[in-house]
Amino acid sequence: MNDTIAEIKSRLAVLAPENIEIIDESAQHAGHAGARSGGGHYQLTIIAPTFQGQNIVARHRAIYQALGDLMQTRVHALSITAYSPEEL
Repeated sequence: MNDTIAEIKSRLAVLAPENIEIIDESAQHAGHAGARSGGGHYQLTIIAPTFQGQNIVARHRAIYQALGDLMQTRVHALSITAYSPEEL
């Protein structure tokens, strides 16, 4: 696992997820401006009880808040799929 994926998982722990899957899609974006500056492209699927009753915007905000400065440095693009356990 690369350092950025480990750091994403570590920061998302504040959301008490039951499951996190992260796929590094950076290689598919080689040559893209964000990739050249060092930011990676990731696909995130997260299941957390904290998302119960939250709409998609609130879920994404919680994720971005947890990731903080990673979104300006090591993560250029993040595709998010977020569920509460009840939705599965």
